[in-house]
Amino acid sequence: MALLEDLADALSGDVYAAMQETGDDRLHERVAKAIGALSPTMEEAFLTSMRLRLAERRGRQYFDGELARLRAARAPS
Repeated sequence: MALLEDLADALSGDVYAAMQETGDDRLHERVAKAIGALSPTMEEAFLTSMRLRLAERRGRQYFDGELARLRAARAPS
């Protein structure tokens, strides 16, 4: 259902932004529990979207570090 994914993704975007703003890296878990009380389906869609966002952040951090390391290794001494 497109509405389910749209709503879950929009909420996960807002929660992700709040997590970055506040430094609360477990906020999404509490939001998921609140959602799950009414809709386990929505909870799973929300958690899937959050996992994607968190994985992208981790991948980007790793990539940025590796790219910096590779560039430093190529730099003339």
